[in-house]
Amino acid sequence: MELRQLRQFVAVAEEQSFRRAAERLFMAQPPLSVAIRKLEEEIGVALFERGPRGVVATPAGAAALVAARRCIEMAEDIRISALSAADGETGRLRIGFIGSVTFGLLPRLIQAFRQRHGQVILDLRESANFELLTMVENHEIDLAFVRLPVIRTTGLTMRTIEQDVFCVALPPGHPLAAFTALSVRQLEGEACIGYAPSRAGGLHAGMAHLLDECGLALRITQEAVQVQTVVGLVGSGLGIALIPSANVPYLTSSVAYRPLHDLPANVRIGIALIHRSQDSSPVLMRFMAMVGHEKAGHGLPDPGRAENGSPDFTHGRLNDST
Repeated sequence: MELRQLRQFVAVAEEQSFRRAAERLFMAQPPLSVAIRKLEEEIGVALFERGPRGVVATPAGAAALVAARRCIEMAEDIRISALSAADGETGRLRIGFIGSVTFGLLPRLIQAFRQRHGQVILDLRESANFELLTMVENHEIDLAFVRLPVIRTTGLTMRTIEQDVFCVALPPGHPLAAFTALSVRQLEGEACIGYAPSRAGGLHAGMAHLLDECGLALRITQEAVQVQTVVGLVGSGLGIALIPSANVPYLTSSVAYRPLHDLPANVRIGIALIHRSQDSSPVLMRFMAMVGHEKAGHGLPDPGRAENGSPDFTHGRLNDST
């Protein structure tokens, strides 16, 4: 039994005439009569009572008509679903992310994507840089938000979506909080909360690059993975910390934050999207296109940044000295 036969059967039942059904189907009447006869033979019952004034569905034909219409509708649903998936309008997208992007960047992008493509199922997973790179490479997730700099990118496409610089987080009452901006050299010898080493780069690599470029020595007293944890340790008085300036608007106000006015131009951190270079799935392409649209339309600002590209700490608590 073919879908074509069901459409022919429905046409005859609705028109109650082989001639009118043939005209509706843009075919000759004899082949239509043969097709219906073969369908009746395949099913094993008569579907129509034939008379001089046309045809009428038998009780078996009436029951078959309900099922045939349902089959045709389901076939159309299959076609529409396949076309939507091929166009990236439906399907599933598995997104990995670091914790820092949950404050502003990730919610903005997820909301924008769901407004445009609400039928796509989003599967979100949080992890660290190295694990995210590994999951993308192993096809466990489709793309990931990772922290720059990234050391390992073989076989992956990387797109920077947020550029940033380090600023300084200071414990309550720290003498350096009296300054509105700091020089890198003022941090010399300070007890500092660092970042756990990662085989994929991230903030540990970015901080190491800064210290190397400036010839700066800090006393690393503790290490943590997440920026929130680092700031929490700063608030406990265990030391200062170098943190991404984009995170400042979303962090605790019990810690003082100060920009560094003499950062080397080649010391940059940020957020990037990575995916497999050979992956051109429609849903992934839809998401990347949306990110490009948001960025071009200034929907992805760098929080805590002034127009000249340096951190902006002039609003409210960000300029407090407590």
